[in-house]
Amino acid sequence: MDVHQPALGRAHRVFATSSENPSRYCVRDTGVGFDMAYAGKLITPFHRLHRAGEFPGTGIGLATVQRIIHRHGGDISAEAVPGEGAMFCFTLEASHP
Repeated sequence: MDVHQPALGRAHRVFATSSENPSRYCVRDTGVGFDMAYAGKLITPFHRLHRAGEFPGTGIGLATVQRIIHRHGGDISAEAVPGEGAMFCFTLEASHP
């Protein structure tokens, strides 16, 4: 599924790869991206890679996403290039209780 936001100069793509076990789901955007040297800090609650005034949010979103995914037996990863966007992928265990 592709979502385009021309007014913001962004596009988002959501896709899944079911040939892997467990299935892998990804969200890719064409936003500002980030330096992979700071990828580990993305999931720290209330930690932001940008100043608060630059982008909306509280810095809790990805930490919450990670907690939900871990509770369902999955994992999350991120890849990005500054100025070119980011991709977040996650897995969920099919038989997790």
